Amino acid sequence: MSDKIAVIGAGPMGLAVAYQLALDGFKPVVYEADDRVGGMTATFDFAGQEIERYYHFHCTSDEAFFEVLGELGLSHKLRWTKTKMGYWFDGKVQAWGNPIALLRFKGLGWMAKFRYGIFAFLATKRNDWRPLERYDAMSWIRSWVGKEGYTKLWDKLLSLKFYEYRFNLSTPWMWSRVRRIGRSRYNLFQEKLGYLEGGSKTLLEAMKTKIESVGGEFRLSTPVSKIVFEEDNVVGIESRHGFEAYAKVISTIPLPIVTQIAPALKERFTNTDNIGVVCVIARLSKPLTQNFWLNTNDDSMDIPGIIEYGNLNPDVGHIVYVPYYVPQHNPIYSDSNEVFEEKIKRYFKRINPTLNDDDFETIAVHRYYYAQPICPPNYLDSLPDEQIAKGLWVADTTYYYPEDRGISESIGYGRAMARRVANAQ
Repeated sequence: MSDKIAVIGAGPMGLAVAYQLALDGFKPVVYEADDRVGGMTATFDFAGQEIERYYHFHCTSDEAFFEVLGELGLSHKLRWTKTKMGYWFDGKVQAWGNPIALLRFKGLGWMAKFRYGIFAFLATKRNDWRPLERYDAMSWIRSWVGKEGYTKLWDKLLSLKFYEYRFNLSTPWMWSRVRRIGRSRYNLFQEKLGYLEGGSKTLLEAMKTKIESVGGEFRLSTPVSKIVFEEDNVVGIESRHGFEAYAKVISTIPLPIVTQIAPALKERFTNTDNIGVVCVIARLSKPLTQNFWLNTNDDSMDIPGIIEYGNLNPDVGHIVYVPYYVPQHNPIYSDSNEVFEEKIKRYFKRINPTLNDDDFETIAVHRYYYAQPICPPNYLDSLPDEQIAKGLWVADTTYYYPEDRGISESIGYGRAMARRVANAQ
């Protein structure tokens, strides 16, 4: 049996799969459509500054991430920051994310504040998510925070993050987002988030180097065009290099793409909605606010939030991300870069009136077609086993449901899957 195994996709999960295979004595061959590794964690040259195309941060619960950092001798590169969360509400920036901020929040009644506090506290403390499966997320949140709290704090956020999908979202999937941030704290009043010196590229390149050092290969700018079967057995893949034989193939790319390169599997993946993102990145000459995360509730802004990355990682300067998660068929997704650039200039100058056009040093716009999987209730029950055919394993970020996509979760799942593949006959 050949020790070569094909890995499709060089995002965090694909890299984790290849990394573990390499450690276990195999020679993974990684196929990646992009010209660099990383997927949504990949970096780009932002007017002379290397930075990620999409924002990422780390929480104190990211154990799989910490483990691989230690193995690669990179633990000293991890930095922690006391971050702040804010809310642009009723035309002003207000503090958010801790009990004092909730009590002082303007525009929310006392009963709504009380109900929201109980909701956030219990969601953070909960460990067992199975009982939540019988609810859709919208109904669950509304039942806890009430009509006022839902209307003022959640309705617009869900509308602008999930659009028509918001009516049928998994409650455990939404709960896991609340819990992850809620548990990454120094104490009840202070949030604690982390970043890597040099960004995600520090880890990505170290993993790639380790894989190559033991005989692994990377085929960048090489999308897989077809997974080849003989009867029900995988025999290899096709790409611009032609047909290459493999007894084992592992796919880590979004499930909608899998159905394109393996049409025979389409009927197996019928519940795989996945929306896109248009991410606007601006470098300013001064801060927008003092917050890392700024939720927004404003009828004149079509975004659910702003990520001021420079308030997490001061090494990058005043970098701000504005992600538009939007279904690909929505006209917003096809708007020109100039439309998005003008929007954020207008929004930023409203939030911080001291900003003028000269404070926008440079702006970039990136798009990712399959960026956000949509998980309806009982989503896990609808997913096929990861070994979907003899010699073929398929998983994307939804396979570690109910956790939302993240670097640590991708690494943990990818390494475990690689071990299962290595042991399979």
